[in-house]
Amino acid sequence: MAFTMHSHSGQFCPGHAKDQLEEVIRHAISVGYKTIGLTEHMPRTQLSDLYPEELDPDQGQTTLAQLVPRHASYLAEAQRLQVEYASQIHILIGFEGEWIREAEYGPLITSLLSSAPCVDYFIGSIHHTAGIPIDFDKAMFLQAQESCGGSEERLWERYYDEQFEMLKATRPKVVGHFDLIRLLSEEPDRRVKGWRDGVWERMKRNLEVCRGLGAWLEVNTSALRKGLEEPYPGREVAEEWIKMGGKFTFSDDSHGIAQVATNYKRGLDYLESLGVTELWTLERVPHPGTGGDVKSELRDKAVTIAEFRQSLRLEQ
Repeated sequence: MAFTMHSHSGQFCPGHAKDQLEEVIRHAISVGYKTIGLTEHMPRTQLSDLYPEELDPDQGQTTLAQLVPRHASYLAEAQRLQVEYASQIHILIGFEGEWIREAEYGPLITSLLSSAPCVDYFIGSIHHTAGIPIDFDKAMFLQAQESCGGSEERLWERYYDEQFEMLKATRPKVVGHFDLIRLLSEEPDRRVKGWRDGVWERMKRNLEVCRGLGAWLEVNTSALRKGLEEPYPGREVAEEWIKMGGKFTFSDDSHGIAQVATNYKRGLDYLESLGVTELWTLERVPHPGTGGDVKSELRDKAVTIAEFRQSLRLEQ
């Protein structure tokens, strides 16, 4: 029973992703997905919070006034597709959170969750540190590093401190790309233990918070297509999480059809090398939904890696 809990489309994230949402869902069905979590980026509160590619005039200049209506359009289309494809795939509706300024994004996440009964969950993610994107390009990564005192150690500490605040304030069910900070670092595949004790202690602290919340860490294979040796989270984080009794979910973090299920076999091999035998997703009851102002019940659902592999229909 293959799935992803994290996906995007160009329809609702223009410039940053590709393809229409319905095309993404059709392709997901074709490769054997039985569940897909739709998680377009939440509306940002300032234009400076968008990635530069989202502001590219060639992609259709984005204005601040477009963002909330675009999110509403996304939820409406997601509900239509949930009904349209109910017999072929289990569609969960969510969004990916941001945590750029706590005073703005904390209340906005709460509002987006409570005001739309169709929303099942959100992904607790960090893409910015000190208000600057840390996963877009090296120049911005270094700008964030300079804002944190000039060293990678200080930047990593700040990243995990901001993640800590996000976790406590928003209590996500799914924690996105836990160690995204390593993507553009000098040694993205380094082991943190023995490198900087202050960073590792913060990472363990955050994992303990996740465990206390009953949250799942996503194993996110986008790290592999971006050139890293291991998915998010890396092995030492995953091993620590396993020692804590934590659970994993699984995501391609696709930004269009071409990235659906990318490196999934490598990701599953990685999990099995850690001794992991099952993954977790959500099941909506009823599906596609209840209608009106009533939220569907969500149930945790375990899927063995063997079942996951059996469902996949990939050429590679």
